[in-house]
Parts: sequence; C-alpha cells; structure tokens
Amino acid sequence: MFITPAFAQSATDATSAFGGSGLEMIILFVPLMVVWYFLLIRPQRAQAKKRDETLKAIRRGDQIVTGGGLVGKVTKVVDEKEVEVEIAEGVRVRIVRTGISEVRVKGEPVKADAA
Repeated sequence: MFITPAFAQSATDATSAFGGSGLEMIILFVPLMVVWYFLLIRPQRAQAKKRDETLKAIRRGDQIVTGGGLVGKVTKVVDEKEVEVEIAEGVRVRIVRTGISEVRVKGEPVKADAA
C-alpha cells in the first residue's frame, strides 16, 4: 500500500546522528551564549544604567512624562524616591521616580542664594 515499514534505530545510530559526544554540544553552546550576551544582555544593562542616571538627575523645572501618559513639570524633589509634579495650573501630585517614563525638557539649574 502507501505505508512504508518503519525500522528502529540502534543506540549507536542515534548518538552519531546528533554529534556523538557531549563535548561537541558544549562547543556549540559556548559561542551561542557569547552572542546572546553581546546582543541581548549587555545592551539591556547599558539601557537600564542610562535610565537610572536620568531618573537620579531629575531636578526642579524638568518636564516629564509619567508612565500613565501625564505630562507635567517638576516643582519639587521630595527625596530620592519621589518628586512633586505640577500636571495642571495649581494641581500638584507626588510621583515615584520609577513611574516616570521620559524626561522631555531639562530645566534650568537652581541658582544659589548669595547671602
């Protein structure tokens, strides 16, 4: 008919079909891991480091966009984890720094009082 008989392979045939030894598999995986590191892990770490630096450098007068899409101006840096943002005239809210998705316009540096 249309069905051909299936023949079982011996154990030696199966190992020779996939490279033979575990050493050859390791030799294949090491370059793969190196490529994975340079294409995925390293750029992601650099991007996270840049984001952390940007969030730490937020100061009064910066225009930001929150994770929810609200655009506002930083009026006060409360502490290292929170900032106060004016989202409308007279409407101020406190936002956690990790909730900030983008810093659009950097504000003017705060002038020191000459007292």
